[in-house]
Amino acid sequence: MGSKVSGVNGDFEICAWAAWKLSAQVALFLCAGLFGLTGCKANDEAHGAADNPAAVSAAASGAGRGGADDAPAPESSGGFDGKLAFEHVAKQVGFGPRPSGSQAIAQTQDYILTQLKSDGCTTEVDAFNADTPVGRLPMKNILVKIPGDDSSIILLGTHYDTLLRNDITFVGADDSASSTAVMLELARLLCGKHGKHAVWIAFFDGEEAMKVWSDTDSRYGSRQMAARLAASGDISKIKAFLLADMVGSRSLHFSREESSTKSLVDLMWATAARLGYPDIFVNTSSGAQDDHDSFLKRKVPSMDVIDFDREQDVPFWHTADDTLDKISARSLAISGHVFLETVNELQKQ
Repeated sequence: MGSKVSGVNGDFEICAWAAWKLSAQVALFLCAGLFGLTGCKANDEAHGAADNPAAVSAAASGAGRGGADDAPAPESSGGFDGKLAFEHVAKQVGFGPRPSGSQAIAQTQDYILTQLKSDGCTTEVDAFNADTPVGRLPMKNILVKIPGDDSSIILLGTHYDTLLRNDITFVGADDSASSTAVMLELARLLCGKHGKHAVWIAFFDGEEAMKVWSDTDSRYGSRQMAARLAASGDISKIKAFLLADMVGSRSLHFSREESSTKSLVDLMWATAARLGYPDIFVNTSSGAQDDHDSFLKRKVPSMDVIDFDREQDVPFWHTADDTLDKISARSLAISGHVFLETVNELQKQ
């Protein structure tokens, strides 16, 4: 959404980095002793993909502090595994900052595609170049396609890039690793299933502005996909677009995004209440410019699920403090559970 790491002692950062450089096994041992094995497993794997002291420090700041340990049992959240989703967040954070066109985002793309393949998902990749205020950048949209009985499409989406910041280390645990993790776990649950309507899951590159947010400097990936689907005629088949963005913070609350299609918001909020989450999906309203705009402009019923309360829930938005310790596996599970059950409700229509 449209460099000091919080909560980490500087001496520990140096120690953790030195331990990592000495041996991944030693680092894992230290992590297990200090934080517990649950968070360390994901972060050990993440660090192996990102030989980056800032990324290691950022990932370590949240590992084992209860983020993964507060996950509900999957059977209580429709099969959605909050602990697995948390591991997906840790993996992305371990790659470090992931702005469009970076080496780290290429690693993220490979990770997303590898996970989707392992879950038996059929994917399409649209590699394109975007003209931005910082130059022409290569970008990739990834699209999962799960067939249905008819031609109608339920589209789910997230962006996976992080804000371009040269002054701080921004690893974007909530923005955008949390929503990307939720969509990966939803793909695991939905790929291989067959419903009345097709389900597509979009992973957008280039949501963030390169300089200043505007209609031309932002939402590069979703604008690209909406244009391609309009050209192919598939956009008219989308009966609902459900976007996730910033869905993993520890103090999670979603307001009704006021530009979103009301009938979809009503459906999701009613679903959340039925599942027992009325304190998370609250009946206040707020506005957000996001990837759903690219589809609303083309008359697609669309909604944005985003915790954008910068005073209470996400004071770390677009700062160096958007680190793994801000993420809760319970919040990821709640978000994923509600998305999953909303898809099930849409399949009945």
